[in-house]
Amino acid sequence: MNAPPAPTATKGTRTAARVAGAVKVYGAGGTAVRALDGIDVTFPAGRFTAIMGPSGSGKSTLMHCAAGLDTLTSGTAFIGDTELGTLDDRRLTLLRRDRIGFVFQAFNLVPTLTVAENITLPMDLAGRGRERGRGRDRDREGRSRRDGRGGGRHDDRHDGRGGGSSGEWIDALVDVVGLRDRLHHRPAELSGGQQQRVAVARAFAGRPDVVFADEPTGNLDSRSGEEVLNLLGRAVRQMDRTVVMVTHDPVAAAHADEVVFLADGRLVDRMESPTADRVLDRLKAFDGKSDGKSDGKGASA
Repeated sequence: MNAPPAPTATKGTRTAARVAGAVKVYGAGGTAVRALDGIDVTFPAGRFTAIMGPSGSGKSTLMHCAAGLDTLTSGTAFIGDTELGTLDDRRLTLLRRDRIGFVFQAFNLVPTLTVAENITLPMDLAGRGRERGRGRDRDREGRSRRDGRGGGRHDDRHDGRGGGSSGEWIDALVDVVGLRDRLHHRPAELSGGQQQRVAVARAFAGRPDVVFADEPTGNLDSRSGEEVLNLLGRAVRQMDRTVVMVTHDPVAAAHADEVVFLADGRLVDRMESPTADRVLDRLKAFDGKSDGKSDGKGASA
């Protein structure tokens, strides 16, 4: 089996997440399924990486194991320099809370909370009072103006701007996702695309090492999906964030800096600077091999 080429070095040598010798087996005996079969892959910091492959290739399993949502049967998984397998349940939970962001196909917003409160929810859970207070102050101000008590033009700019790095980060994030005029609304008052933008903002709110996105546009129409993908790209390129996204859509994958391809639980290829047409052609090549039982070798770059 030919090893895929190493990723192009960018933005130094920082690593956001990686797995080495990753094996995941579900079941036992004759019914065992080898979902991951010795994968080695690094997700560089400051990059947008897409994971693709046929149905059953192991792409979601890889993401779940890399993010500490599932455990490997053998091999190692790291967030930065922290090996996930060395952490007990409590420390793993804290790591996921403080160093990883998640965006799923379902929006998973709390319906009784406003947009501002949903965005700062991870910091509320972590007990970071300054961010929690700012989020709620912004929300109260927005609701007062909406009810006509504040007078004048609605302006949700909060006192965190310039008043502390965490407040400035949330302020900048709200602008990037384009939700400043929706901070006081609740999820039911938003479109699907707007709700997913809230979920994206929440994922980045705590400035995690990496955000894992599992089919983030799966429940959206094409226009809303494009907005969310552009948002993920801006977070990487304008805010130096790291995104790892599982997708089956070549158009979505084309927003990434690099695509890694899985088949039969193995890493079989990777593509820098992808386009939708090139990704689609690569997937068709894999489908052709699977018809005759794939030998696990990727197509040339």
